[in-house]
Amino acid sequence: MKQIPKNAIKCLDKGFVRLVDSMGGDDSIIQAARVSYGKGTSKISQDRGLIRYLMRHRHTTPFEMVEFKFHCKMPIFVARQWVRHRTANINEYSLRYSEARDEFYYPDLEHIQFQSALNKQGRKGKVPTELKQKVLDYFKEISTRSFSIYSELNEAGVARELARAILPVNLYTEWYWKNDLHNLLHFISLRSDSHAQYEIRVYSDAMAESVKKAAPFAWEAYQDYVVKGMRFSRIEQNLFEKKLPVRVVDDMLEDLSYQITATLHYNKPREEGDLFQLYQKQGGSDSESDFKLKWDSGEIELGNVREFREFISKLKSLKK
Repeated sequence: MKQIPKNAIKCLDKGFVRLVDSMGGDDSIIQAARVSYGKGTSKISQDRGLIRYLMRHRHTTPFEMVEFKFHCKMPIFVARQWVRHRTANINEYSLRYSEARDEFYYPDLEHIQFQSALNKQGRKGKVPTELKQKVLDYFKEISTRSFSIYSELNEAGVARELARAILPVNLYTEWYWKNDLHNLLHFISLRSDSHAQYEIRVYSDAMAESVKKAAPFAWEAYQDYVVKGMRFSRIEQNLFEKKLPVRVVDDMLEDLSYQITATLHYNKPREEGDLFQLYQKQGGSDSESDFKLKWDSGEIELGNVREFREFISKLKSLKK
C-alpha cells in the first residue's frame, strides 16, 4: 500500500498508523472492576477515582478488557524492535507469498547522528553535513541496488522466500497489530520514552493518540502514576527516613488535612460551623483562627480523598 490510508497518522517518510477497530474504553474498565453489567456508578468522579486507584495499585486485569487493532506500516528494523512486545496478535505482510514493494526508509538528515559514547543503543552528536549526505546516499544506493537484484531473481523464477534475503531492513513492511490497553500502555511507556529509538517512537506516539480518545481517564491515570509518577527503593526510603526533617513531613501532613477537608466539603457541602471539626478529624492541628485564615485564602487544592489518605500513610511511615 503506497498511499497513506484515510484517517491514518503518517509516520516517518512512508509509514503510518491507522486505528482499524477498538473495543471498550473507560466504561469497560469500570465494568470489569465491579464485575457488573451496568455502566458503574452514577458519578463520573467516582468512575475516574476507581480507574486512578486501579492504576495506582497496579490492578491490571480491568485494563485488559479494552482492545485496539491497528494497521501499521513501518521499516523492517522497526518491526523487529516492535515484535519484542510479545503480548499482541500480529499478521504481517508476507514476502514468501507476495513480492516486495520498492519502498524503503530514508532518514531525514536531522536524524543522522553519531553513535552515543555513553548509550550503546543510542545516537548523539552533530554530524557534518557532508557526512550526513554521504549516509543518505548510501541508504539510497544500497536500497536501489538490492531491489534491482531482488527483481532480477524474481524474474528468473528464484523462490521469493529466498530472494527476499537480499533486501535490507530499511524495506517497509505492514501488519495488523491487536493488543489490550494494559499491554499497549506498557509498550508506550517504553517506546515513547525519550531514550527509545526515534524511528519507533513516532509509531508509539501515534498509537497513544487513539488511547487518549478511547480511555481519557485511564490515559490521565497512566500519565500521573506511570509516566510522571515515581517509586522509591527500600534504600531510597531509608535515606528519606534518616534525612528528611520531621517538620517538613508534618507540614505536608497538615496541608493534606486541609485538602481532604476541602474535598469532602466539595463532594458533600457542610455547614460552615462544622468545617473546623471536620478538619480536626482529618488530623489537622492548626488553631481555629489559623484554620479560618487558610480556609478563606481559597488556595486549598482539591483531589481524591482516598489518594490523599494513602499519601498520609506513606508520609507517616517516614517518621517511624
